[in-house]
Amino acid sequence: MRFLIGCVFSALMASLFTIWLVSGGGEGALTAQERRLRIDSPVERIRPSTTRIYDDEGLTPDESIAVAVYEAVNRSVVNITAKTVRTERLIMTEHSEGTGSGAIIDQEGHIVTNYHVVTGAKEIAVTLYNGKSYEATTIGADPLNDLAIIKIESTEEELFPVALGDSRGLRVGMRVFALGNPFGLERTLTTGIISSLNRSLQIHGNWKIKSIIQIDAAINPGSSGGPLLNAHGRLIGINTAIATTSGQSSGVGFAIPVSLVSRVVPQLLKYGRVIRPESGLDKVYQTDKGLLIAEMRPNGAAERAGLRGPRMTKSRRGPFTLNREDRSAADLIVGIDDQKIATAEDFLGYIEGKQPGDEVVLTIVREGRRLQIPITLATSEAIERAE
Repeated sequence: MRFLIGCVFSALMASLFTIWLVSGGGEGALTAQERRLRIDSPVERIRPSTTRIYDDEGLTPDESIAVAVYEAVNRSVVNITAKTVRTERLIMTEHSEGTGSGAIIDQEGHIVTNYHVVTGAKEIAVTLYNGKSYEATTIGADPLNDLAIIKIESTEEELFPVALGDSRGLRVGMRVFALGNPFGLERTLTTGIISSLNRSLQIHGNWKIKSIIQIDAAINPGSSGGPLLNAHGRLIGINTAIATTSGQSSGVGFAIPVSLVSRVVPQLLKYGRVIRPESGLDKVYQTDKGLLIAEMRPNGAAERAGLRGPRMTKSRRGPFTLNREDRSAADLIVGIDDQKIATAEDFLGYIEGKQPGDEVVLTIVREGRRLQIPITLATSEAIERAE
């Protein structure tokens, strides 16, 4: 009986072993070449058996998005070369070139870029994706927000406008794509994430742009003015600066949000400048207590409202008569529309959000008394400044 059971068990095991070999379970079922191909195949080594992470072209989802963004937008990016002339003792002695990037915004040939890319340029050359170069003219500029519009005369077939996105719903950690021409390397794509939001960036004098987007995508010299894109290939900002001591990308870059671009560009196209509300204050001294009025525009909004600046007094020193400024007579601005004002940036930022003709109420301190003075904002190209 035991002998019979042993024979049956042996036959059963032999059958199972044969089935295992035929089904490919054992290496003995494979030839040496088959075993080598199986081991050397990168797809067999990497691809999970139950989850497919590659598309039909062998790209991962992240790679597919990056490729799609680049292929959709790279023709919208231009290379800008701005030529300037240095003058010494009334003699033009040297030509210099600066490079930057820009984004096509319509099929009429308008391009948005940074103001600092084209400021002071005698000649501006724009190179398109196909290598063709065109002479550009400046249509409008906004130094305060570091934005400018230039225009080339080209055919519609060569112009691929970038699609505008929305910067209001951005969140830290979102993936972004920067396109530009770093070091003259045309249409270069760099990727990263939004590192922070609502940064302030000082661009022009004491003016600071608020709501700046901070990114870690590499931005190098020549990338300024190029588009910052979301994963859908839509414009969410204009790359404008890097924070570095070496002049090269250090992982901290900044971009002007498209919400600001959308507000400024229509005015640049229509007027060539941004029409801002004007308070009539040409200059203020920033103190620990508030903003002390230093200069007012003659017959400007502030002067018409009855605000006071320093009083000029005369004194004699020997044979000379000296004019002296008595700042104790000047009004001290401490608030606007019931909001505390501590810096010139606060004041300028609040006025920037208004329209010409709007009324604001300034809270001032005059000779120890606290007063409220209404001002109707006017229109002017002048820029308030602070010391």
